[in-house]
Amino acid sequence: MRKVYLDNAATTALSPKVLEKMMPYLTDIYGNASSPHSFGQTARIGVEHAREQVARAINADPSEIVFTGCGTESDNTVLFGVAERYAKKGDHIITTNVEHHAILHSCAALEKKGIKVTYLPVDKDGLVTPEQVRDAITDKTILVSVMFANNEVGTIMPIPEIAAVCHEKGVLFHTDAVQAAGHIPIDVKAMGIDMLSISGHKFHGPKGVGVLYERKGIRLPSYIIGGEQEKGRRAGTENVAGIVGLGEALELAVTNMSETSARMTRMRDRLIEGIESTIPEVKLNGHRTKRLPNNVNFSIKYIEGESILLMLDMAGIAASSGSACTSGSLDPSHVLLALGLTHEVAHGSVRMTLGDDTTDEDIDYVLETLPKVAHRLRAMSPISPID
Repeated sequence: MRKVYLDNAATTALSPKVLEKMMPYLTDIYGNASSPHSFGQTARIGVEHAREQVARAINADPSEIVFTGCGTESDNTVLFGVAERYAKKGDHIITTNVEHHAILHSCAALEKKGIKVTYLPVDKDGLVTPEQVRDAITDKTILVSVMFANNEVGTIMPIPEIAAVCHEKGVLFHTDAVQAAGHIPIDVKAMGIDMLSISGHKFHGPKGVGVLYERKGIRLPSYIIGGEQEKGRRAGTENVAGIVGLGEALELAVTNMSETSARMTRMRDRLIEGIESTIPEVKLNGHRTKRLPNNVNFSIKYIEGESILLMLDMAGIAASSGSACTSGSLDPSHVLLALGLTHEVAHGSVRMTLGDDTTDEDIDYVLETLPKVAHRLRAMSPISPID
């Protein structure tokens, strides 16, 4: 049976080149990077090289890069840190209703502590506008957090324009760039980004390591307390091999971005066009053009997404119905509901996300298999008007 992995938004395969860079730090270079002896300092060289790689990739200064355990930790650090650090200035945070739960659940926790949160609605394509942000800012606003690109439907937000509004109003701007980093260009200086979150396993790096970009002049309180690692900004013994892998993976992704993006966009659009031409009553979710080059998200009416995924898996195709972080939930995607879909249509959603290893033959196989799956499930559905 052919195996096709189209769940790269959940996680990506570790690149062999990245593994090769990591291996010495899993075997011979095992010192603690905070130790003063030669074993530790050799490990420290790997950490600092990775810091430089990440900084170059997003046009930051290495001193502005903090290594974390994941994108969720980076998001949490920003929200709780800003709320504490700027409590005397205000108690209002602005975000959107399509953010990852690392943001939404953190905001809910902050609301219980007395922080006021405005959740901006998006349009039918998943976009929020700079004007919405401007209208929502008050003299008590301390942070605006808008994701760079949506993890479910792939819509890319107008980040530079939103950041400009925030700076005009004297408000800090953070973006969750976990899905965007390594896939589309990011320039924190040119785009006016104050803080940014990244996760290594979204661009063929290792799991268990992330990045928080924190612009100079912003000194958030430590979220994880203990030692003086990361210059006192994030305690805990450094995951040296993971950090080295993240740096290498991001550098490779940025170096090959133009070529990879063009190839993925072509396959993405072929997959979209193929689904729309072979399966009736389908709806593309997310913006048609302002979307990540590897993201395809459809709602197939009159059938359950869970059933589609199970049958695709039986055919060797791995896809998803939304964020892997909420796969245990029976509720429809909050993102799709925010786009205006009904519960019934949202339940019939399928997300397919391409990776570096995806081929044209993989797309051919999906376009051969998915229409058959949809036809079979609709034939069994008591509510489907389609034969």
